[in-house]
This record gives sequence, C-alpha cells and structure tokens, in this order.
Amino acid sequence: MGRLTTHVLDTSAGLPGRGIFVSLTRLRGEARDMVAEAVTNADGRCDKPLLEGESFQPGVYEISFAAGDYFAARGVMLPEPKFLDVVVIRFGISAAGQHYHVPLLISPFGYSTYRGS
Repeated sequence: MGRLTTHVLDTSAGLPGRGIFVSLTRLRGEARDMVAEAVTNADGRCDKPLLEGESFQPGVYEISFAAGDYFAARGVMLPEPKFLDVVVIRFGISAAGQHYHVPLLISPFGYSTYRGS
C-alpha cells in the first residue's frame, strides 16, 4: 500500500520544524480538493501519513507549509512582508503502491525539497 509522508527540518537552527501547520490539496484541473491537514510534532513529522490506503491515488498534489508562522512563533525577526510565508510544493504521484516522502528543509530565506524514502 502506498503512502505519503513529510517532515520539516529548520536548517537555520539545526532543529526539527515543530508546530508547523501542513495542508495537502489534490489538484484536478481547475478544482482543488483539501485532502489532509496536520501539525508537525516535536520531531518535525506528522503523526500519521498525509495519504494512505484507498485515499492514496495517483495525481497532482500540493503540500503547503506555514513557514512564516513557524518562524514568527520562534521569535525570528522577519521583514514585512515575509520573504517566505507559505511554502507550497507541487508534486505528482504516479505509482499508487509506493511510499512518497516529501521533506522540507527550511530557513527564513530559502528552502529545498526532494523525494525521500
């Protein structure tokens, strides 16, 4: 069975990204369907997969991370408007039986991602 997971690492502090609001949306042409919402735990991970079981379907998705709120809550001085506020990663799931892991490495002024395992 396939599943989708994520985690966040704060590279500016060398810590897991704890308490970050994460939402998952499925794109279907012009339609956008909210699929899941979560908040990252002390390890920067969601407590359960964002998608699994029958809901895990091939398609185009977006994970949104509330990075600006996270840095503000940590007391990081940010310009207004924030350089990074909500980080959106659009990606495709093509194989229903695989594990897709989409991590986010974040700082107030940059981020990176990749397909993990």
